[in-house]
This record gives sequence, structure tokens and C-alpha cells, in this order.
Amino acid sequence: MPKYSVIIPIYNRPNEAEELLASLARQTYKNFDILMIEDGSTNDCSAIVKSYANDLDIKYHFKPNSGPGDSRNVGMSMATGDYLIFFDSDCIIPPQYFEEVEKHLAKTPLDAFGGPDSAHESFSKVQKAINYAMTSIITTGGIRGKKNKLDQYQPRSFNMGISREVYKKVGGYTDVTPGEDPDLSYRIMNAGFRVGLIEKAYVYHKRRIDFSKFIKQVYKFGVMRPVLVKWYPDKFKLTYTFPSLFLLFSLFLLGLAVLINPLFLMPLAFIAGILFIESLIKTKSLSISLLAILASFIQLYAYGYGFLKSAILILILKKEERIVFDSFFFDKSKRPKK
Repeated sequence: MPKYSVIIPIYNRPNEAEELLASLARQTYKNFDILMIEDGSTNDCSAIVKSYANDLDIKYHFKPNSGPGDSRNVGMSMATGDYLIFFDSDCIIPPQYFEEVEKHLAKTPLDAFGGPDSAHESFSKVQKAINYAMTSIITTGGIRGKKNKLDQYQPRSFNMGISREVYKKVGGYTDVTPGEDPDLSYRIMNAGFRVGLIEKAYVYHKRRIDFSKFIKQVYKFGVMRPVLVKWYPDKFKLTYTFPSLFLLFSLFLLGLAVLINPLFLMPLAFIAGILFIESLIKTKSLSISLLAILASFIQLYAYGYGFLKSAILILILKKEERIVFDSFFFDKSKRPKK
């Protein structure tokens, strides 16, 4: 039996499957198998998977479309490894990934773990700018996998592992997306399992390829946070409100700038300067740093708007999340009657 079973949900992304499987074939540690779960794709990756049959211990399973969480659940039900590892299909895995996991677990046993994400040199400038926005402590509080963070580390399933014991006790993902990641992490934590970050077990994560898709993604993240606060009120952190407060503060400054003096926009210019400097230090690229300012403001405003809208509907007006945000849930049988 393999020690690690890698579970990859995929939907209409055969090119990503090629890059991901190629990176897994280059791993220095080999005791793992792969379960590729095709989520009802019309452009499937079966041919790509077949081409790696001699290089990887890999199984391919096609199922009707029901979202990434349910696809991971199907993979977990088929897995035989001691640990279940989740990657998103838009990831590239460094050759030493499993070797670093092995070293860390030997020294510090964990029941559930995750690792950071980074930008590969082959990524576009926009992808690198988005990666900065999604990993900077300024914009996220560092909860996605850094030592300096403002919240308890929560594994995310673009790069996450759980023991078989965790799966047996806690179960799999719910039908919500996005939001299935923190929901599972919270249930694991509440069950008393050891959860931690393996900083050297990073992946290269492509994320969204343009800003329009990025706006939609972070808006959905913002929407789901109040829903998760409703489900897990003890997990609420004041930092979750910061993007919404920043959005309102920016609108206030804009109003003052229009009505009184444009100099009221100086605080936003100062924040942009801080983002530029930090990004320049990290990326060493002037053009990426300029794009990173845009990516960061997009993230803060889109997330902030989504959070504010959801907080009003879910936490204040007490609306039912499966009704007001119906598209976020795959299992329509659980939808309550109006």
C-alpha cells in the first residue's frame, strides 16, 4: 500500500493535468499513488493520464459534475494511502515535495497539514502579481502559509494532507464551494487533531489567469466568510472584517476627495506605496510590482464587498445561505423552502 494517496479533482483542464502529472513524475520520493477525479468535464484529461501510466501509479475516475469537494470525497473513498494529499489541478509540485513532508512528519507528527504556495518562474506577470496579493501578510494576514500570520493556520486543499484517521472521524468535504476548505479545517481542529504548516512543502499555484476571474474568485471568498462565521462562531476573527472596513474607508476618502480636496486620497497612495515596495523586494520586478498594487486592491475591495454583502444578509438579516447564495451549493436537495 502507498503511504500517500494524491487526490486531484479536475474540470476541463487537460493542459493543467499534463503539467501537474509531469511534476509528480519527477518526485524524489516515490511511495505515493494518484487518483485523478474528472468532475464531469467535456474536455477531459483521460488521454493525458494514460500517457503517464508507465511513470506513475495513477487511477482515473470520471463522474458527473458535482463540484471539487464532492470529487475529493470520491477520491478519498477510493484511496488506500495512510495519508490523503490534495492538490488543485492548477498546481505544479516541486521535486522535493514528498521528501520534505516525510522529514517534517518524522520530527513533528501531524494529523493534518498544508504548505504554502508560490509563483513558478514560468507564470505570467499577472499570475505572479495575483500570487503576491494572495500570500502577502498585508492583504491576507498570512493565513495561507507563512510564519508571520494574524490567524491560526488553516490548510487549504490546493496543498493539503490528512491522515486516514482524520478522514474516518471527520469525514470529507461539504457541498459548498468555495468555502469547503476552511469548513473541513475547522471540523478537523474542533475534533482535536494536530494541524500544522510544513513550510518547505510548497507548491507552485497558478490561480486565476486574469483579473476578471480573480475578482469573481475573491468576491466568493468574501461571501463565504460570514457563512462560516455563522457555522463556526468561535472561529470569528476581527481581521476578517478588515477588507470591508478598508472598502468603506476608501469610499469615504473618495467622497472627501471629490467634495473637498484630492489630497484626501493620500492615505490610499501611501498604502499603494507600501504594497509596491514589499512586492518589489519579493519579486524584484518593476512591472510585476505595479500589477501587484492592482491585484491587492482588487482582492481587498472584491473580498470586502462580498463579506459586507454576506454579513448583512446572513448575520444581520438572518437569511438562509442556501437560498440567497444558492449557486455556492451543489446539493440542491438540502435547499430549504422559502
